[in-house]
Amino acid sequence: MYILKTEQSFDAAHFLSGYEGKCSNIHGHRWRVVIEIKSLTLQDSKQESGMVVDFGQLKKDLREEVDYFDHMLIIEKDTLKAETVQALENEGFKMVVLDFRPTAENLAKYFFDRMKLKGYEVKSATVYETPNNCASYEK
Repeated sequence: MYILKTEQSFDAAHFLSGYEGKCSNIHGHRWRVVIEIKSLTLQDSKQESGMVVDFGQLKKDLREEVDYFDHMLIIEKDTLKAETVQALENEGFKMVVLDFRPTAENLAKYFFDRMKLKGYEVKSATVYETPNNCASYEK
């Protein structure tokens, strides 16, 4: 089994609605996303001969996914009053609204699924909230 790993990072804020503790307040992270893909075989085409995939393409595809979140406020749908969301938008703040709580665990599954949709055989996705704390998702 061949395993390729690449990573990208982004800066974004979030909060955990309903959480009792510091994380209920808006705070930011330098999020780090690590994707591992797997394959039993290597390509035999001239350009990608001896490769699972071109690292340049893998990095580009992951970069597109994480750039969506860069310098955003990540919120779970319906956790802020509509007036609050409107006020933030009126002030020019950019937000990503998700159907799930923006935890490292849920974001790991999100990135796993997004890279799978791009055609990769994803082994795992790991999301670091801090240099020492991360969550991984694999099937």
